[in-house]
Amino acid sequence: MVETKKGLVISCDSGLYEIYTEDAQRISCKPRGKFRHKSTKLLVGDRVELFFDEQGNPVVETIFERKSTLIRPPVANLDVLFIVTAASSPDPIYENIDKLTAIAEHNCIKPVIIVTKSDLSANRAEELFSIYRRAGYDVYVAGIEDQEGRELLLSVLKEKYSGMIAAFAGASGVGKSTLMNGLFPTLSLKTGDVSEKIGRGKHTTRSVNLFPLKELLGAGEGFLADTPGFSMLDFENFNFFALGDLPHNFPEFEEQLGCCKYTKCTHRKEDGCVILERVRQGAIPKSRHDSYCALYDLLKNKHEWEK
Repeated sequence: MVETKKGLVISCDSGLYEIYTEDAQRISCKPRGKFRHKSTKLLVGDRVELFFDEQGNPVVETIFERKSTLIRPPVANLDVLFIVTAASSPDPIYENIDKLTAIAEHNCIKPVIIVTKSDLSANRAEELFSIYRRAGYDVYVAGIEDQEGRELLLSVLKEKYSGMIAAFAGASGVGKSTLMNGLFPTLSLKTGDVSEKIGRGKHTTRSVNLFPLKELLGAGEGFLADTPGFSMLDFENFNFFALGDLPHNFPEFEEQLGCCKYTKCTHRKEDGCVILERVRQGAIPKSRHDSYCALYDLLKNKHEWEK
């Protein structure tokens, strides 16, 4: 009888994939050659089935349908994206945060905002909290050494996001790796100092890895991923979504779409635009609309053959 196992791809190193099986085994193997012929690349996060030959050698036989796929970083089947931003040092770049939320929304991944270094700028932390709560997102705020904040986030991870695949993403220097090390001391992720000259941190995370919560916490289901910096935000060279999808990736726009004076309203400068009126009223934060307009310009200027 042929032995098979189902599992999840949790890492890749030089074409060798590590699979975490349903019975909590770690098995290293390669995919069948047929995937190379079909130009199907195995991704961290893929749910797969392993086949064992007569000598007991494992190989990836089947890649199950993906719920979602991110291009950069290359990872599949994320359920939650924890977007980490600092209140200060470095200052938050709202457009980059909003690019991440838009990518997550388009891929049916739940964005959750984590504001770090709140003790360095309480006002900025409060502003971030307000902006993203009004957009409909879960937001959590913590200081650099805020043990109470970390314990709250840890309880939320265990209770609200149990059984899911969750990734942490954020610019270098915002404290992403420090936060993850505080939540999960066994990770021992490398951290980078923030450069005083450019106000950004050195990129320290090079590849995607999934960490089973059962191993990190001794209990619980699901996986955590660490992802490389902001390489996933290159809209000029990668096709995250089309211009027509853009308004739907801002959830605070959704109820008003189709209600503007003009059918083909771009929600940027037209008279009778309901979205613009809500921005003027303060119901939609100006920073969110500014990010929408910046993304609109990026997507509008892409030639058809680039899409």
